[in-house]
Amino acid sequence: MESTRGRRSGAERDAITVEIGYALFSAAFASAVVFGAVSGPALLFDLPEPVHRTLLASGTLLATVLFVVRTVSVLVRFGRGSGSQPSQPGRTNPDS
Repeated sequence: MESTRGRRSGAERDAITVEIGYALFSAAFASAVVFGAVSGPALLFDLPEPVHRTLLASGTLLATVLFVVRTVSVLVRFGRGSGSQPSQPGRTNPDS
């Protein structure tokens, strides 16, 4: 129990850094795709002003929500999964 409260090893810090980078990059990519899909028509076509504003606002809102949800879900999954690694790599539970 003391080892979890002590200092983190270099490998643990590296794993956390990589996971944070992955969470942010994948969230940014997914958000950009959603923003482009929803707001793209407003940027490409000459639409009436209310439709244009609605598509831009919707795309921005969805992209922002997706960014937060994706980032949190990746980091929570990483936090939960850190203790479930087998003690011997390559070995699995026979019941799985």
